[in-house]
Amino acid sequence: MNLIEKYNVPGPRYTSYPTVPYWDVKSFNLKTWEERLRYSFLNYGGRLSIYIHLPFCESLCTYCGCNTRITKNHSVEESYVDTLLKEWSLYLKSFPTKPVVKELHLGGGTPTFFSSGNLKRLIDGIFKTSIIESDAELGFEGHPANTSFEHLKTLSELGFDRVSFGIQDFDPKVQQLINRKQSFEQVREVVDQARSLGYNSINFDLIYGLPAQNIESVEFTLEQTLRLRPDRIAFYSYAHVPGIKPAQKSYESFLPDHLLKQELYTTGKKILLENGYADIGMDHFALESDSLYQSFRKGELHRNFMGYTTKKTRLLVGLGASSIGDVWSGFNQNEKRVETYQELVNNGQLPIVKGHLCSPDDMILRHQILNLICRYQTTWTNAEWRAMENTINHELLDQLETDGLIKRYKNKIVITSEGKPFVRNICMAFDAHLLTNKEVKASFSKTI
Repeated sequence: MNLIEKYNVPGPRYTSYPTVPYWDVKSFNLKTWEERLRYSFLNYGGRLSIYIHLPFCESLCTYCGCNTRITKNHSVEESYVDTLLKEWSLYLKSFPTKPVVKELHLGGGTPTFFSSGNLKRLIDGIFKTSIIESDAELGFEGHPANTSFEHLKTLSELGFDRVSFGIQDFDPKVQQLINRKQSFEQVREVVDQARSLGYNSINFDLIYGLPAQNIESVEFTLEQTLRLRPDRIAFYSYAHVPGIKPAQKSYESFLPDHLLKQELYTTGKKILLENGYADIGMDHFALESDSLYQSFRKGELHRNFMGYTTKKTRLLVGLGASSIGDVWSGFNQNEKRVETYQELVNNGQLPIVKGHLCSPDDMILRHQILNLICRYQTTWTNAEWRAMENTINHELLDQLETDGLIKRYKNKIVITSEGKPFVRNICMAFDAHLLTNKEVKASFSKTI
C-alpha cells in the first residue's frame, strides 16, 4: 500500500480547532462569549479581521459545499446589505473604541451577484465606523462569468487589491457536469482587467477529483491556468458529501476512483512545482513574488475560517448568514437560513445560533495545529507536553515517523518534504476530539 492510499482517510481541514463538528454547543453561552469578544478586542488593540458571507448565486454549482441561496431575484440585495450593516452596528456596541480593520474578505455564495453600488454601500458603511490599516488586506471572491469591470473598479477604488476566481476546471465536459461554466476567454478578460486596475494578488481555485476528470483534463486545466499565471493557486480536493449536498448525486457515476484521484493530485502538484509555484501549505501554492509566499518564508503565515492569510489577527468577526467568527478563545456561527438571520438582526439580536468556548487544553492543541499547518513544524514547553500527552494520538505519530513524514525531537516535530501532502493527517495526531468521537470523524472529506 502506498502512502497516499494509506493516509487518504476522512479528516478535518482545520480552519479552526476544535473543528465545527466537535464544538461543545451545549456549554456555549453568549454572555461568556461576549466577555471573550471584548477581552480579545482590548488585548490586541482593537485589531480584527472581517469575513462577510454573501450567500446568493443565480445558479447552483453542484460540486459546491457552501451555504448558498439560489435566486435570480436581485431585489434581495438591498435588504441583505441593510441587515449586514445592522449586524455590524451590534458588534460596534461591544467595542470600547473604533475597531482597526487589518483584513476584510467578501465570500459566498457569489459576492459579484451583488451590484457594484450595493457592494460599495456595504463597504462604505463598515469603513466609516472603523480605522483601516494602511496595509490592510482586502479581497473578494469573484465568478469569472459575472465579475464585471465595474465590480473590479469599484472595489479597487475602495482599497481592494486581492481577488480569488473560482475556476475549478477548464474542461467543458467537467464544467457541464458541475454546472460551473466560464470560458478561458472570459477568465482571461477578467484577469487582464484586474491587473490593469492594480490588483496585485490574483488567486485561482482549482479542484481535483471532480466528475469526468482524467489526467489529460487536469493537465489541460493547469496548462490554461499557467497561461494566465495567477499569483496564488488553491488546488483543493473535491469533497463528495451527497448526504449534505444532494445535487452531488447527479454525477456519482462520473467520479474518478480513489487511485485516479490520487494521480490527479500528484500530476497537478508536479506541474505547479515545476512552473515556479511553491507549496506553502495545505492545498495552497504561490509564486515567490506573492505576499502569501513571503509570509510563509518569514514564519508569519496564519490560518482561519477564510483560509491562509498574511494577517495574524486574534479576532475574526463573521457577518452574514452562516458566517463563523473567532474570538481566539472561542468560536461562533450565525443562523444559516437567510430569512431567520435577517429577522434576528432586525430584532436587535446578534444572529449567533451556536458556538464553542475553548478550554485551556483546546488552546494548547490549537497552537500546535496552527504551527503545523502554517510552518510545517511545532514546538512545545514541558508544561504544554504534560497537558497534551494523554490526549494526542501516539500510535499515529509513530506511524508518521516510521513512514518518514515527520521527524521527532524532544520538544519539537518537523514535517519532512515527503510529509507536506499529509499535513492534515499529521494535525489529526494532535486532535484530541478525533480519538473520542470516531462517528463524527467519518463525516469529514478525505484528506487527499
